[in-house]
Amino acid sequence: MKQLTSLFIVLFAIVAIQAHLASADEWPQWRGENREGVWNETGIIEKFEGPEIPIRWRVPISSGYSGPTVADGRVYVTDRLTKPKQVERVHCFDWETGDQIWSYTYDSVYKIEYPVGPRANVTVYDGLAYALGAMGHLHCFDAATGDIVWKRYLNTEYKISMPIWGIASAPLIEKENLIVQIGGKSGACLVAFDRKTGEEKWKAIDDSASYSAPIVITHAGQRILISWTGNNIVAVDPETGTVHWIHPFPATRWEIGIATPISYENELFFTNFYEGALLLKLPSDKSAVEVGWHRVGKDERNTEAIQTTMTTPVRFGNYIYGVDSYGELRCIDARNGDRIWEDLSAVPKARWSTIHLIKHPAASENRVWMFNERGELLITDLTPEGLNIISRAKLIEPTRDQLNQRGGVTWAHPAFAYKHVFARNDKELVCANLAKNEK
Repeated sequence: MKQLTSLFIVLFAIVAIQAHLASADEWPQWRGENREGVWNETGIIEKFEGPEIPIRWRVPISSGYSGPTVADGRVYVTDRLTKPKQVERVHCFDWETGDQIWSYTYDSVYKIEYPVGPRANVTVYDGLAYALGAMGHLHCFDAATGDIVWKRYLNTEYKISMPIWGIASAPLIEKENLIVQIGGKSGACLVAFDRKTGEEKWKAIDDSASYSAPIVITHAGQRILISWTGNNIVAVDPETGTVHWIHPFPATRWEIGIATPISYENELFFTNFYEGALLLKLPSDKSAVEVGWHRVGKDERNTEAIQTTMTTPVRFGNYIYGVDSYGELRCIDARNGDRIWEDLSAVPKARWSTIHLIKHPAASENRVWMFNERGELLITDLTPEGLNIISRAKLIEPTRDQLNQRGGVTWAHPAFAYKHVFARNDKELVCANLAKNEK
């Protein structure tokens, strides 16, 4: 009888855990579900209790720009070691305890600037985890065990015109295809592989790679891949690689496109520091594109709309919110690019200063969680009237491997899942509980 009771308890616990995971938000790829930067969980705190957020667990890792990915009860992140030799690593941890489930190490000699680790988030889908390294190493793992399902070294295979900061665009799953932006030669800027076997399905676009992650939208009754490449904005059929349209948007330096395209109704928004802010309109009845508006500043210190470096903006209706290259949070009118307001209270002013913005509509229609480069988490509301900082607290120390003269920076995007936040620097990965009335 005792054995049956114990078995019942174990089975009940398993069912309860599975039910919890099934009902909770996950963060299975770059910027979460559908790459929209939206966190939908309810029952989340409305303010912090003190100046520092209590940490549930922390585990040691090394340097990297890739943010955590959270799916199926596991947390994934990549990093880099330089001694005794140069390697990249892919780690998998238990989300509740931080206990390591598996880790995989492979040689990777960097020939890029800012060489402090992998850039792209791991993408997790249907029991498989996909990791793309800064020099083009692409691995597909069994997400639970870490066993390699397939792998390819894209730098050698596609003769990548390596961006100055390496490969940074996170792999994208669309049905049975895994799509990467790598800037390969001979029309292989974008390449799709069979997600289960690694077999090449198609390649498209003769261009260099940017650092911006592609998205897939539904437009005019069909699925369309939108990718901001080194010199163009392109629309491609994600099944076949057929190009629908190309809008030239050449980079003036460094293949600088980093921010993810923002899709809203029949409009697409792009922003970077040197090329300015661009809004494209998509006719509702056909796959085509036209310019809504384009705003460019006069010089580096006199920008007009939102001319960001790394921050992907958020949009609420007719208003877009983002951060310029010196840390100034701005609101612009999406109808014409006019600036409505600016604010310097969310992050200290500094060159390349950045904030990661995450919508939280379950709390309020204008709620945005901000993770700034000082390692602070902010609960805010953004409206055309201004920024309202409801609460702020320290989550993690900045990475010291870069910009140590200003105390380091936290440029890796956090993950929000299971009512927790997950963040990393060059020393550790941390998990903190954000649920109401829970410690």
